This record gives sequence, C-alpha cells and structure tokens, in this order.
Amino acid sequence: MQPQNMRPVNDLPYSEGFDSTEEYVERLLNFTSTSDLFQFLCGGVHILDFFTTEPGLFVSAVPKDWQRFLLESDPVDLLDFLMRDDLDSSSGAPGAPPATLLQYVKDIRRLSLQRSFHPIKPKMPVLERSVALGMSTKKVHEVTHFSGYIDKLSDEVGEVSGAKVTHLVDFGSGQNYLGRALASPPYNRHIVAVESKESNMAGAKGLDILSGLAEREKRLRNKKLYHQIIERVDPALRNDEQALKAAAKSLGVTDDEITTIDLRPLRELQATYTAEEGKGFVEYVVGRLEHADLTGVISQLRGHEDLSNIEDLRMMAVSIHSCGNLSHYGLQSLVLNPCIKAIAIVGCCYNLLTEKLGPPTYKPPFSRPSLQPINARVSRESERRDPQGFPMSERLCTYNNGIRLNITARMMACQAPYNWTDKESDAFFTRHFFRAVLQRIFLDKGVISRIYHGDDSEGGKDSPFNSSTNPVVIGSLRKACYKSFNAYVRGAIQKLTTNDDFSQYSQVIAEKLGDMTDEEIARYEEDYRCRKRELSAVWSLMAFSACVVESLIVTDRWLFLKEHSDIVRDCWVETVFDYQQSPRNLVVVGIKI
Repeated sequence: MQPQNMRPVNDLPYSEGFDSTEEYVERLLNFTSTSDLFQFLCGGVHILDFFTTEPGLFVSAVPKDWQRFLLESDPVDLLDFLMRDDLDSSSGAPGAPPATLLQYVKDIRRLSLQRSFHPIKPKMPVLERSVALGMSTKKVHEVTHFSGYIDKLSDEVGEVSGAKVTHLVDFGSGQNYLGRALASPPYNRHIVAVESKESNMAGAKGLDILSGLAEREKRLRNKKLYHQIIERVDPALRNDEQALKAAAKSLGVTDDEITTIDLRPLRELQATYTAEEGKGFVEYVVGRLEHADLTGVISQLRGHEDLSNIEDLRMMAVSIHSCGNLSHYGLQSLVLNPCIKAIAIVGCCYNLLTEKLGPPTYKPPFSRPSLQPINARVSRESERRDPQGFPMSERLCTYNNGIRLNITARMMACQAPYNWTDKESDAFFTRHFFRAVLQRIFLDKGVISRIYHGDDSEGGKDSPFNSSTNPVVIGSLRKACYKSFNAYVRGAIQKLTTNDDFSQYSQVIAEKLGDMTDEEIARYEEDYRCRKRELSAVWSLMAFSACVVESLIVTDRWLFLKEHSDIVRDCWVETVFDYQQSPRNLVVVGIKI
C-alpha cells in the first residue's frame, strides 16, 4: 500500500503525447544517445574554442540550413522561439525557421520534464520572522513550500505504515534553514542536520537561538570583578578573550580565578537544546558524507550512541539542493540503511557530479565527436571513473553502451534559460564573447597551444572537431572589468600576473601580453564583433538543449530507485518550487514500507 493523496498520476512529469512512463524513458534515452546534434550542443562545444579555428565553430558545426535563421534572429526573439512561441504557427511563413530546426526544438521541448508548479495547499503557512532570519526571497519560497511538502509526505508515510517517522535527516544542511522551519511550529519535527563545515553549523546554531529553538549557554561570573576588567580594556577589544585575560592579570587575578569569571565572548557560548514533548528539536552531526552508509551519523544521535536501539528509528532523508554526488548518497541511503523509510531529494550543481563510466568510443564523421569536450581540462575530467557518479541506474549504464554526460553538458544543465531576461542574457552573452576573443588572443600570442585529438584521415588536421586549446581558468573578474573589452583584457592580465593562485600563467602572460597596446586590443574586438551573434545563438541552443540533460539526470535517479523494487515500494518525481523562483525544482521521492 502506498500513500495516494500526494502521489502524482505519473511517475515522471513528462509532457503530453506519451502513452506511458516507459515510452517517455525509451524516447529520452534513444534521443540523447543517438542525436549527434544534441550531443554536440550538450558537451561537444566549449565557449573557449569558439573563435580559435576558422571559419569557427558556428559555421563548422551548426547545420547550414539553420545558420541564416539563427544569425538573423534577435537574441531575445530566438529565446522566445526556442522556449515560448507556438511552434505550430512557426512553419511555412516567410522567414520561418527551417523544418529541421523546428523539429529539433519540438523534440527538446517534448523530452524536457515539465516544470509547472502546483502547491500542495492554496495557502502555505507563513514562516515566522524569527525562523526566516537570513533567508533570501528565493530561500523563503523554497523553505516555505518544501517544509509543507515534507510534513505532509512524512505524515502519509507514517499513516500507511502504521509507525510515525521519528527523524528527518537533512543532507548538507548548511545554515539549517529547512531544518529550522520543520523543527518550529506548526511542524515541530525532530531534525538531524548533517553538515561538513563547522562554520555553517556555528552560524546555524546562532540562528536557532534567535528563533527560540535553542538557548544560549548561561555564564556564571563575578559581575563586580568582570566590570573592573572591562573598564581596563579598549572598547574595540572587549570581545577579545586574550585582552580581557591580560587586563584581569593586571588586577592581580590568578589563572584559577580567571576560569571562574568566564571571559568568553558571546559568540563562543554554546547553544543548548532541550527536547520537549510536542515540540521540535534539532541535532547537529558534523561529517562530510562520502557514501550513503549513515551508521556514523546515527551513532552521534542522542540515545543511539551504541546503535542497540536502532530499530526504534524511522527516518526520512530530505534535502533542498544537495550538490553533486550528495544527492546520490541521499537516494542510496534508502536502499542501504534499514532505518531510512523514505527520501525526498532536490538536487543541484550537476557540474559537481563525478562520472561512473569511462570516456566514450569515438566514430566518424568527427574524430573529436560530440561527447568529447573541446576543452582539455574537461577532457581530463571525463576520464575519471567513480562508482558513486553518474549514471546511477543500470538502465543508463548499459543503454547503447552507456549514457555519458561530460562536465560541460552538466554545467549547462545548471542554467535557467526560461528565466533569462533581455538585460541578463545580453550581459552574459557579452561576458562569453569577451572570454572567447581573449582565448583567441592567447592562442595568437603563444600563451596557449593547439592540441590535436585525431589524425589527418579523420576530418583533416585543422578541423575544429580535431583540435582544442589549452584552458586558462580565469574565474570571475571585478564588475568594472565587464564594461568594455579593453577593461576585460586588462583585468584578466592583471589577475593572471599578480595573483599567486595563477603563478603557472604569470610569467608567460607577462612576456607575451605585457606590451599589448590598446589599439591592438581594439582591433581584436572589431575583427570578432560581427560574430558575436554566432556565439549568442549557439549558447542559447546549448542552454535550451540542456533542459533535456537535467531531465536525463533526474530520470536516471528515478530509475535507480525503480530498479530496487524489492526495497523501494514506490517512487516518483514532481515539482516542488516555482521555476521562476527556484529553477532546480524537481524532487525525487522514494518510499520504503
């Protein structure tokens, strides 16, 4: 028996036109493993090498019958065509998109999981102000809706199993925003917050005190003596324990007496938690989860130190936006830990996932095929094999010699193209244009070299599919550096030659670019300005296509649970946030009863 009130009709939120979940999954896997164009746009093209070959990646890789339409479309109009326009009215008219492009857009839309959001209640309980401290508008939305979702789901799991869920385990709790809301009224849940960073945990405990979930440790001190010490200390140092001790000794206070005064600053006082019947409670567990075995977590819980009464535990693993493999550990915990009875995991940061399978076998027509990244750093990433990585399910591991997504494809899946505005899209198109032209400067000046991946018989030595360039990882620059291309180049050179983190680049960049004039920088910008539209068009296609990449990752996680039907009685995927507020809005639910 499964909980029926919350469960959606379909296992996955696929679009209309599929007769079953199985038909959707089969079409999704077939498309992602056989479409050369999809594979090129999702993993086969990297922004760094956009202008490092001639005539460039756009002309070489984009179907010729697409090129005119893409270049003549305003960037915002192109985004509307890809994601919002009625495609049935887009064919046949003058200036209409070519039929093959129209079909590709239809395929991507149809195979992308649907993201519309319907709250479980018309009006969710409003977070108390003390509970919402520190939260952004986005976080308030996420915590408000996910708290209500988890509370209702755990109730239903308890009802159908005949035993109440005793603990909610939050993987990667951070500042414990979710746990604090669930431990507070009206939910009053018992939370186990698992976090690897002690600074995050210290901050979370401070917020617990402000919300009323915890009390600050009380200090017993000789107030008269304490005030005498305070008077001898500079006001700027009154939270400095060493300065206070020095002042105490100047008054003749002994070391033994100092310990009774308790000179610790307020921030160092511990948060104390008291479990009360009918009220919520938080327990923190320090630990970096590198697997799904929760034995170490459980052993730190109050009353379960020796694990002798582990049978009393009925836990549910939850997480909002657990990064990379942490989502995998949450899903696997349902299978590996008898005390975990249900999970509800919302993943994010797909770029941090590791890869389970080795690099793909390549075949013509491209010697550097669509799944082999142009960027050399990305190529090294894809050669790593991690049994904890993507894909999780046996279905994806074996389908058509295995489904693979390199880091470029997974990074693109972190985009939110449906939320792009005209101003925002123009800003990052410009940033990408600056970086692509700078890479050409690096190549022309000898800062980097060209790397060849195949031989002359496979597309020619100078084919864009046969070569790439050494990556130079710059990261973000000061906001002022993005106001002009000259400012960007100067800012990048300064960062790469003066920051110790880039010592491997500093000497060669100083030698090769140190005397580059403003006029030469301006010529580069002028030479490539007319090709900025090429870059924005392909980047738009990449981000749009990557909606299918995210759908593939989420489907793989659902399939993993489905494959353990001897343990997992029911599992599904649905939306839990408004995409405009929080684009990573798909929760994977699994129930074991």
